[in-house]
Amino acid sequence: MRAMGIDIGTTTISVIMIDKDSGKLLGSRSVPHNAFLKGPSDFNRIQDPEKLWRLSVRAAGEIIREYGKPDSIGMTGQMHGVLYVDEEGGAVSPLYTWQDGSGNEFMEDGRTYAQVLREKAGAASAGYGMTTHFYLRKKGMIPEAARKMTTISDYIAMKLCGRGMPFIVRDMAASWGCYDLRKGDFYRKELEESGADPEYLPELLDEHIIVGVTVENQEEGIPAGIPVSASYGDNQASVLGAAGDISDTVLVNIGTGSQVSFGTDSYLETQGAIELRPFTKQSFLMAGSSLCGGRAYAMLEKFYREAAGEGKERYSLMEEQARRFIEKYGKHEAWKIRTTFSGTRDNPEETGSITGISPLNFHPGAMTIGMIQGILEELYEMYEKMCCMTGKKAGRLVGSGNGIRRNALMREIAEEMFRMPMTIPVCEEEAAYGAALGSLVSAGLADTIAGIRPNSKN
Repeated sequence: MRAMGIDIGTTTISVIMIDKDSGKLLGSRSVPHNAFLKGPSDFNRIQDPEKLWRLSVRAAGEIIREYGKPDSIGMTGQMHGVLYVDEEGGAVSPLYTWQDGSGNEFMEDGRTYAQVLREKAGAASAGYGMTTHFYLRKKGMIPEAARKMTTISDYIAMKLCGRGMPFIVRDMAASWGCYDLRKGDFYRKELEESGADPEYLPELLDEHIIVGVTVENQEEGIPAGIPVSASYGDNQASVLGAAGDISDTVLVNIGTGSQVSFGTDSYLETQGAIELRPFTKQSFLMAGSSLCGGRAYAMLEKFYREAAGEGKERYSLMEEQARRFIEKYGKHEAWKIRTTFSGTRDNPEETGSITGISPLNFHPGAMTIGMIQGILEELYEMYEKMCCMTGKKAGRLVGSGNGIRRNALMREIAEEMFRMPMTIPVCEEEAAYGAALGSLVSAGLADTIAGIRPNSKN
């Protein structure tokens, strides 16, 4: 018995196939999608949903031809983003991603769109689906043919099943903002009063049920009749794939962005950069997100290449120089870098900073170490706040995402900072893996995810 997981990420599409009985990864495809489009304004971060669909179904077909027809398909993808579909389920807008900055634009009264919506309808930040929707509604930019909103991964699920009307599960719904976690619904009255028309909201589901079965696509090799489950948020799917039970585990994910996740069995009031997100029916997930995260390290590597005047990748040299600096001077002598280069959820205008430079530590290795520590410190500070909120500490540390998986020095520093050994999942595509596991449960092919999840190693 096999399950497929499809992850529509910010920069890549990942498709995997796993064996249900062993949890073993049978095969995978990960392709850069290059789907970003030039928006009408510099603050827009939009993508082409049809390109994402074409690449997703093509990669799924390749996996099926190689490993056989799966018994279920699970979906996941980038959270917060939104696109509009017509009455037949076709995309009539670009995907406005989680990086879109329209919510930070100012209204006539001097407040941002995000600020106004937050005051009227609960949690709202730039990049959140409801904030983007509010901006587009006020600007008269919602396409005339638009009938409903959806996420990109649920849009792919709709297309696979030939569904016309979209849906959304509460973990994805909460990522759009303006969502009442205790009642399990959007603040519909407040949204209507604010002018953010809630009629565009899709059908709200309580669980990741099977939303349909695949329609045959001979051209791409997709057979008919495969059950497809409603999409998980990529944060929740990554937790399922990388850690499973999060009650005693802190998960550090570093990719393009970065997140720290910790579980709680009860509803808690959170604030600042820490969000409370739905996880399972009985639990919540505290998630602290950095808007730059792993991108900061990639920025540094690009800086080194530009300084050298060469196109050769510099990651190995960066680690080598950093280790030499540690051996000679110690990590405590590294530069102090605040990696908030893309702002924060609370303060989008905040910038990064570098301090602690002296003649002694004026070396590239000190800058590399400072960048690594800055990325991790931002996450560790949020984890400490989570510990205060819950009154407990984690007993296990799991690392996921290519940013930490491919950087041994970052893993070592994380272990020192969190004072725990780090476990790394075997499967690199943690979100797709978690979605595949979840689809087996949704399809009634497994009782629990815990019984089929061997995806970890030290």
